[in-house]
Amino acid sequence: MKILISNDDGYQAPGIVALYEALQDVAEVEVVAPEHNNSAKSNALTLHSPLYVHRAANGFRYVNGTPADCVHIALTGLLGYRPDLVVSGINNGANMGDDTIYSGTVGAAMEGYLFGIPAIAFSQTEKGWKHLDAAAAQARELVQQMLVRNMVGTQPWLLNVNIPCLPLAELKPAKVCRLGRRHAAEPVITQTSPRGETMYWIGAAGPVLDESEGTDFHATAQGHVSVTPLKVDLADHEKLGYWAQSIAQLSAKAAA
Repeated sequence: MKILISNDDGYQAPGIVALYEALQDVAEVEVVAPEHNNSAKSNALTLHSPLYVHRAANGFRYVNGTPADCVHIALTGLLGYRPDLVVSGINNGANMGDDTIYSGTVGAAMEGYLFGIPAIAFSQTEKGWKHLDAAAAQARELVQQMLVRNMVGTQPWLLNVNIPCLPLAELKPAKVCRLGRRHAAEPVITQTSPRGETMYWIGAAGPVLDESEGTDFHATAQGHVSVTPLKVDLADHEKLGYWAQSIAQLSAKAAA
């Protein structure tokens, strides 16, 4: 069994080190991760500048690119083989609700999924690496159980897993959840540069809008590990008929 590990916090982040140590005796593990923090890079690929790969003293390989870059080049030539599973994380902070769209952690896992490989994104619900050992143990247990039950290597799937920052004994069983929702982000922050130009900083994430039962926000608040299966198809299948009719009417009027 071969596992590719990546993340968005960078190859030196405590989360990826803990994940590697937790999985290194479960399977043959390779790490290909960003050189620097690439949070909120989603699925971005670097297309207009070269990418370089270096090997760190601990054997990890790091890339001057995004999380998706790392997985992409690993799968298209760097590794020389096809891993059975792609695992991303452990992220320094939650990736729940709308944040999942922006997440580089999820983006790395999704890149593996797009190549037809099962993939998991692991995150802790709070920043600061509190109880990281418990999160790593939980990740190891989930991967091990999937291997035992032959859930890896059958068909591609993509899971987003968020682990509460609690001691292992206090973590409650995993719950399969839908994504919650947040309010709009806080206002943009403006500053003046030394040259007198206005600088803009993206504001903080907004408060939770939907944390009702069944969401990832609700499950983790209760101490459960949340597991959300994701899909990449963004088409609004329920509205295809509506838009087909609407576009046909617009086209007919334009031709009249």
